[in-house]
Amino acid sequence: MNQALPAKTISLGSVDSPADNNRLSILCGERHSNIAVIEQELLVKCYQQGADFVLQGNDEKINIAGKVLRKLYSLTQNGQGLEPAKIYQIIRNMSEPDEQNIEYERVQAPLKQVTAKSRAQSEYMHAIDKADVVFGIGPAGTGKTYLAVAKAVDALINDEVSRIMLVRPVVEAGENLGFLPGDIGQKIDPYLRPLYDALYELLGFERVTKLIEKNAIELAPLAYMRGRTLSDAFVIMDEAQNTTVAQMKMLLTRTGFGSKVVITGDVSQVDLPKGTYSGLKHALSILRNVNGILVTQFSGKDIVRHPLVQRIVEAYDKNERHS
Repeated sequence: MNQALPAKTISLGSVDSPADNNRLSILCGERHSNIAVIEQELLVKCYQQGADFVLQGNDEKINIAGKVLRKLYSLTQNGQGLEPAKIYQIIRNMSEPDEQNIEYERVQAPLKQVTAKSRAQSEYMHAIDKADVVFGIGPAGTGKTYLAVAKAVDALINDEVSRIMLVRPVVEAGENLGFLPGDIGQKIDPYLRPLYDALYELLGFERVTKLIEKNAIELAPLAYMRGRTLSDAFVIMDEAQNTTVAQMKMLLTRTGFGSKVVITGDVSQVDLPKGTYSGLKHALSILRNVNGILVTQFSGKDIVRHPLVQRIVEAYDKNERHS
């Protein structure tokens, strides 16, 4: 142990309530893998001594590490293991002063409960409840699409809408895939796969299949929306940065009574032909202050995938700002 570094001892047990050895084992993880994540992400050293953990490092970091250890220990009560994603999420939340002690929004889907993992995610879910048109803007991995699908499923199950419509512009991400065989469903399937995956996770394969057969869930390319009025529907348009100005206007003007429209996209990932202006960028520039429309802006710190993804996004953002 390096005595030159500030140290703090965190005890997870007491005389009246001794720590449970099985829970301590879950907390530490196999070969102390969970402790290694805390050390790596917070740049501290952590030494276990029974129910005590000696933390060394920067004062601020060891205080955060102590809160993380206590929170993780509290999650071991059911005897289940701690998933890496949960550990990273708690480290991230405890590292942000405004993320601590927040009651995050949640929604109960048939197969799982979905809870917001950051302040921005919680504000996004609240915005969907409050406004008729909501924009969720930010980098990949921030949960924009998944949370929108969860809210749509909740609205359908509770008879708040009669159908879910999942829409994407059919634009290839910098590649030319050539001719795609099959009927229209098979042709657009690759573009809608992330939406399918979210539905399967929340509702199950068989239920989704039946709802699609009954047209209670409709999956369609944006080009097929022209001329329709979308009443009593929960509409999600994903990858909206790849719409043209005309396409965005067309979709927004399809909105009917009893409908909810959620538009998600990342303005840094536009795959339109060179010289074509993004309909998402245009819409954000003129609609932010329109009554009934809310915009939630996500950032790299809201990414709920592996923390390396967050660092990659931040590196690209930094490079673009200085180029």
